[in-house]
Amino acid sequence: MLILLPPSQSKAPRRRGAPMRPDRLSFPVLAQTRDQVTQALADVGGGVEGARLLGLPHTLADQVDQNLALHQAPATPVAQLYTGVLYDALEVASLTGPARARATRWIVVVSALYGAVRLRDSVAPYRLSMSTKVPGLPALPALWRPVLDEALTPAAARGLVVDTRSAHYVAAWRPTGDAAARWVHIAVPGATHGAKHTRGLVVRTICEHGLDARTPTGLAEALDAHLRADRGFRADLAEPDRPGRPWQLRITPAHP
Repeated sequence: MLILLPPSQSKAPRRRGAPMRPDRLSFPVLAQTRDQVTQALADVGGGVEGARLLGLPHTLADQVDQNLALHQAPATPVAQLYTGVLYDALEVASLTGPARARATRWIVVVSALYGAVRLRDSVAPYRLSMSTKVPGLPALPALWRPVLDEALTPAAARGLVVDTRSAHYVAAWRPTGDAAARWVHIAVPGATHGAKHTRGLVVRTICEHGLDARTPTGLAEALDAHLRADRGFRADLAEPDRPGRPWQLRITPAHP
């Protein structure tokens, strides 16, 4: 199974420790593109002007400065770096034993700077989203698409691809071929805050109970049973509306 998460702009970086080792990150095939984005961010610079060039408000200038210290800042494991609503609901730190091992093995975070990283990878904090237009680079989804395909198609292997990403991150990699038939998007209606929280709970439930189903239908049935019992939600599966699109696994309250 491959579970795809979006990153979060909210981060909790370490204050001390060794810097990132790019050569130790998962998916070495992404190294050249990581370097390309890193250099482009260095060319943009920091401060108020760097924020302006990245289309960000001047109040985020200190976060943009992080982009200039990627090789010096203390590195933080991905499992600890990202915070925010989805990650608070997932609560990786409280997973233990087999559940923690599954999360480490199955979860991949798709990132505008790093391309794709696993929970065990240690990276530097940064400020960049997939929707940002970086001067000197093509659109980030287009830049990442070919190399992410090289990295994530083998990572998916013959298992399901469970996708919780937003549209800009989906644009950076869509499963194709046989993997497309095993692509399941977690769809949660309603406000963004609540939807993110529910997606985090869904991923946690999959990891806690080891729901390594072989088919979208099998995942939907298992997830529906556990969500009803543990979370008060239901899971309803809809087939793709055309080839190459994901199955839609709709998560709603079991008793509205």
